[in-house]
Amino acid sequence: MTAISYHASLNDLQAQGLAEAGPFARPRWFALLEEAGTQPYLACASDGDARVCLPLEKRNRSLVSLTNWYAFTWAPLHTGIAPDAGLLRALAYDLSRRSRRVVFDKLSVEDGTAALLATAFREAGCSVFDEHCDVNHVLALNGRSYADYLAQRPGQLRTTLKRKGRKVEVTLSQEFDAQDWAAYEDIYADSWKPEEGDPELLKRFAMEEAAAGRMRFGLARAEGHPVAAQFWTVENGTAYIHKLAHRESAKSLSPGTTLSAALFAQVIDHDKVDLVDFGTGDDGYKRDWMEAVRERRRLTCLRPGVPANWPELAKAAARKLVSAIRHG
Repeated sequence: MTAISYHASLNDLQAQGLAEAGPFARPRWFALLEEAGTQPYLACASDGDARVCLPLEKRNRSLVSLTNWYAFTWAPLHTGIAPDAGLLRALAYDLSRRSRRVVFDKLSVEDGTAALLATAFREAGCSVFDEHCDVNHVLALNGRSYADYLAQRPGQLRTTLKRKGRKVEVTLSQEFDAQDWAAYEDIYADSWKPEEGDPELLKRFAMEEAAAGRMRFGLARAEGHPVAAQFWTVENGTAYIHKLAHRESAKSLSPGTTLSAALFAQVIDHDKVDLVDFGTGDDGYKRDWMEAVRERRRLTCLRPGVPANWPELAKAAARKLVSAIRHG
């Protein structure tokens, strides 16, 4: 018999048995978001030992994925290899009667998450609008060594490494060091990057990843002065590139390129990863290092019988008609 429950805190969720599918699909990640100030709305369904939990939050009279700018993806928490389709349908049915609008963002296509959720909410009677929201650059190693991989990089990148690789000193670490992290924060503030979203959350995440043995951190120094830093993690055969930055004043030294090369060598030859994940965003520099692009989808699930949803439903129908005419 399926039981539906709702929780206002990760502390109320019995996490035992829930799969941990990467850094952004584990109970502790959502607990970090709660500790950073978000207010979770956890929708859970269970039947015997099988469980599915959708970490959500209330926003503008809607329910939306509990996530933030640091997360590459959002996915349900669940027991077993994949979320149980029957439990997802039960949650979709109940949620669609509790909220007129449910939005899931940063959904993976390759693992079936987007398709499973879309099917569940359509079967629950919702109108589901599936749209592109972002891209994810990845590298599948397919057994290659770092030397093999490097030989296949663009000529300009290899030339830069050859000409400037010795102009900075690189150190790699798997431990969290407060001075190194302070150097990263200083570099980031002096880089081309926008203002950091939640530096304290990122720091806590890095500390916990280091404690679990998953952190890979690199610093590049020029004449002893830190000029570039990167924060990666490694687990279950995948390396995740979370943060990278270099000082604008050191741009001519290409310290970020040299540091990236050192970390790629580390995760390929020593950690023996199968995949490198460069997160979301279509930044041009990612194409030099990555070889494939995956989609990230957004699902907007609307209950058709609610008058407040009619304007959005009408706009979606109009967009669909225009698209059909253009491609007809």
